[in-house]
Amino acid sequence: MLSTIYAALSGMLGFSKGLDVISNNIANLNTPGFKSQELEFRDLFYRYSEGGGTQDGSRSQVGAGLDTGGTRTRFKEGELRDSGNPMDVAIDGNGFLVLRPDNGETLYGRGGAQVYTRAGQLEFGKDGVLVDRSTGFRVMGYEGGALREISINALRTSAPVATKLIKVTGNLSPGSAAADLTNVTVIDGNGKSHTLAFKFTRDTADSTHWFVEARDESSKLLGTGEVRFQANGSPAPDATKFSFSLTPDAAPITLDIGDPGSFSGLTNFSGPSQSSLQVLSQDGAAAGSLTSATFDESGALRLTYSNGKTQSGPSLALAWFDDLQALRISGGSVFVNDGGQAPTLGTASEGAMGRIAAGRVELSNVELTEQFTDLIILQRGYQASSQVTSVANEMIQQLLDLDGKRG
Repeated sequence: MLSTIYAALSGMLGFSKGLDVISNNIANLNTPGFKSQELEFRDLFYRYSEGGGTQDGSRSQVGAGLDTGGTRTRFKEGELRDSGNPMDVAIDGNGFLVLRPDNGETLYGRGGAQVYTRAGQLEFGKDGVLVDRSTGFRVMGYEGGALREISINALRTSAPVATKLIKVTGNLSPGSAAADLTNVTVIDGNGKSHTLAFKFTRDTADSTHWFVEARDESSKLLGTGEVRFQANGSPAPDATKFSFSLTPDAAPITLDIGDPGSFSGLTNFSGPSQSSLQVLSQDGAAAGSLTSATFDESGALRLTYSNGKTQSGPSLALAWFDDLQALRISGGSVFVNDGGQAPTLGTASEGAMGRIAAGRVELSNVELTEQFTDLIILQRGYQASSQVTSVANEMIQQLLDLDGKRG
């Protein structure tokens, strides 16, 4: 009966360890990137006899109780939920973000080692380097087959872009002798803004033939040209553009009235004697400051500037492992590669890697209903093992009482 007590006690110890695992799962129900665990139970060794153990010669196998093996991590993907922060990222599919501590920092007894996470709550630190908010570790990018930290320092401003092309739209009415297009803003090579004016003058002998002159804000003549139209009112071939320069040594700027035969630019339709002209687009931009940053599906940094320009930056590095169970869980939703596996490195939406969902975080994959069900089973098992212990103890006491009566 003493073996009964030991077996029941091993059950109580096993169920209490299971309770530790469940309590940790439930406590991290709202922890981004958390992966739940389950405790592996297994039976202990058996007392074995064959032949002589019973009168009929059958074998006897009596177990010695319960043992608990290791824990197994469930790497099932958690729900992806909007966070309201464009810098947050969730990985939809395979992959871990690669983190690295600052130089000289000791990481879990492994100085300079890199670790991995699915949490994806990111921000740019004071030094301009992308970090994980939970741990403060640097988030690594992947470029040219090598891991590099992602810094925004060189990307905080957008360089000015000199205007090279101005596209116009509207109608030059054959009934008007002239038309003006004013307040046209262009950018020079130094990023300085200039306001230009264009004057269109109809050829008195041909209403499809127009002369154009460009002047700056000081009314200085910058250049002249001419444009022509076809009988249907669309631009004529080889007469849709003319070029001029802000200064003699500056790059030329081209005024484009539209493709030949099209009606999306300037037209020459008969009708109202008043012409109407406006700028359709121009490709110049002044210097801009960074206004927002996020990531696309491939993990590339996408930057938007005050001048309306966008730019791509480095891409987030993702890692994947053949044996996920060999990874050790540490604090801050971090996984440590203690087993020395060689990770597969790459970027999102490439090979086995999942895509990046920006502005979202991956929630814990803890299923509360399942945890409560396991909790009830553990509780019943613990109560039953406790009851077995009590019964065995009472039987031993009764046996001792009988021995005392004989004395």
